[in-house]
Amino acid sequence: MSSAIKQLKASARAQGGKGAARAVRRANRIPAVIYGGGEAPQPISLDQKEAQLLIFAGHFLTTLFEIEIDGKKQRAIPRDYQLDPVKDTPLHIDFLRLKEGQKIRVEVPVHVLNQETSPGVKRGGAVNIVEHSVLMMVPADAIPSSLNVDLKGIDINHSIHIKDIALPEGCLPVDKSNFTLVTVVAPSGGKDEPAPAAAAPAKK
Repeated sequence: MSSAIKQLKASARAQGGKGAARAVRRANRIPAVIYGGGEAPQPISLDQKEAQLLIFAGHFLTTLFEIEIDGKKQRAIPRDYQLDPVKDTPLHIDFLRLKEGQKIRVEVPVHVLNQETSPGVKRGGAVNIVEHSVLMMVPADAIPSSLNVDLKGIDINHSIHIKDIALPEGCLPVDKSNFTLVTVVAPSGGKDEPAPAAAAPAKK
């Protein structure tokens, strides 16, 4: 599962718009907004250095935050962010407000385990990851950090599908089909080559 809820301090913003956002950035802060949950959007601002560290630490869009705004706390998850195309610094962050028992859509990464014990890999096969992540409906307070695909005992030309793995409790893929996650393929990318035919005896 994902790590513990992270604490984040923010300041309320009275105004929206491009001019107000530029003023926030000049103060070394990042404009952001918290929306959803049946309440009006709330403009906020975050410390620029702290926001940048959180974004580039990884898993930002699947991390739960408890955001403190002027002494009041509310739980939210990042839904999107914008980076400066030149400086690569954050320009804006969108947070989705979360309520108790709520389920949300997230992309959960696929992790492959025990490649070294796969008979197919030992025979020279290659691991083909068909889906690097899966869009899932998950509990907001229990977002899985990954879907683990175990290759122990998997030979060449065998595949593992979504219904072959144990899903975290309360988590379901949005796609209801039994789609392929990982395949072990022959080194050429095709099937095993047949053994060469015996040479025909020479004619006298």
